[in-house]
Amino acid sequence: MSLATSPSAQGAASAPLLLVERDARGVVTLTLNRPQAYNALSRELLLALRDAVAPLRDDAQARVVVLRGAGKAFCAGHDLREMYPQAGTDAIAELFELCGRFMLDLVALPQPVIACVHGMATAAGCQLVAQCDLALAASDARFATSGVNLGLFCSTPSVPLGRNVSRKRAMEMLLTGEFIDAATACDWGLVNRVVAGAALDDELEALLTQILAKPASAIAMGKAQFYRQIEMGLGGAYQLAAQTMVCNFHDGDTLEGVQAFLEKRAPTWKTPQ
Repeated sequence: MSLATSPSAQGAASAPLLLVERDARGVVTLTLNRPQAYNALSRELLLALRDAVAPLRDDAQARVVVLRGAGKAFCAGHDLREMYPQAGTDAIAELFELCGRFMLDLVALPQPVIACVHGMATAAGCQLVAQCDLALAASDARFATSGVNLGLFCSTPSVPLGRNVSRKRAMEMLLTGEFIDAATACDWGLVNRVVAGAALDDELEALLTQILAKPASAIAMGKAQFYRQIEMGLGGAYQLAAQTMVCNFHDGDTLEGVQAFLEKRAPTWKTPQ
């Protein structure tokens, strides 16, 4: 689903569709780089995202993944200019399957994934925000599942949206296609924090500092358990949670953390920091 109707051409033919940066702390930043198209998710961009994320799953040095958008927007969803001429069922199905697999790839990552949103996040762009583990938003950011305005209900964005906000809030967005502002998105649970646009980088840095201070092993174990249990019944969820707690408790970092607490000192984590 998309409302991206801007020209999809890059400003420079050689400009990469996805910018990948990694700092010394292991923070990997993936920046959607189709600013003239409001970072619409073309097939090529989705493939670039998939290829950038895949090796991170086994990369112990990567600690956090950040998703951003270049230019004036975070992401305007799928690219209608790419989809409309094709109109073939197989091509459209392949595109949505590719997008869905990438969303699942984000869940499968052991690292926390943070969306850092400015401008607009519509349709599949809103889906991307909802699928990330955490989301920060500039105060002027706007969110919508606007496909219904074109007669195309945002069914795939509804999957993570309905797992982030209440059912009635989700259905309001899906049925009306209307934008909500960043404050509303925060109140409804779509994003975690809202700050003035100029403070967005500082807020991201504060969140990264908090996460990077924790042991990577506990975060990876906890993230995997969280997404598994949330799809289970209550009994199965508690069983899985208990099993995870046992494994977590006997992890070297946890034993160090408990010992440090008892000795009233800061822990020295063994996993990469």
